[in-house]
Amino acid sequence: MHENEISERIIGAAIEVHKYYGPGLVEQVYEEALCHEFDLRSILFERQKQVPIFYKGVQLGVPLRLDLIDEEKVIVDLKAKEEVNAFDRAKLLSYLRLSNLRLGLIINFHETVLKDGISRVVNGLMSPPPEPGSFRILN
Repeated sequence: MHENEISERIIGAAIEVHKYYGPGLVEQVYEEALCHEFDLRSILFERQKQVPIFYKGVQLGVPLRLDLIDEEKVIVDLKAKEEVNAFDRAKLLSYLRLSNLRLGLIINFHETVLKDGISRVVNGLMSPPPEPGSFRILN
């Protein structure tokens, strides 16, 4: 299954959990409910997965701990806070790089409408260099 198909299933499950609870609870409640919803929908996942970190060929003593990895392809970083910021997205991109995965989702259950709290983070999409004499404005 492709990452985009997996992300659609993840988002559908998250919306179901958010419809049930709404915003305002702690992250752990949403995580447990989402894992149960994944089970109901037969979505394979690993919860609180530890990923080893290496530096110049040496494994460091403290591994990453990821909230969820779905179908061994998509990292899901759950939040229950006022606002997701650039640091949260940069952190997830680092997790993707260290895990050698391409897609991550930040899902912030604190939003009134859940779709406003979903951010996609992509690792490894490279754009071609600009043609000589042209320019591009990057966001």
